[in-house]
Amino acid sequence: MNVITIESEAFRQIIDKLQGLEEKFIKMKMDAETPLSERWLDNQDVMLLLKISKRTLQSYRDERKVPFSQVGNKIYYKASDIEKFLKKNYQKINNF
Repeated sequence: MNVITIESEAFRQIIDKLQGLEEKFIKMKMDAETPLSERWLDNQDVMLLLKISKRTLQSYRDERKVPFSQVGNKIYYKASDIEKFLKKNYQKINNF
């Protein structure tokens, strides 16, 4: 059996990174178990989902197109409201 020695600070950094990964995996598992309609999304989530800029999302809020909740400086959106917004703006194309 080979023995590897490392400095205690390097070992601490490895442990911290592993704990961070564990927390991310736990969050991903919890997110996967929560139905989309019950999830809350932040600005970044909605911007990535809709492929829009921060300014466009701000305009949607200002124009009351998308409902939101604000806690302090943080803004949240119900995933179900974003889905309704998409359905409302859905434009079906009739085939010729």
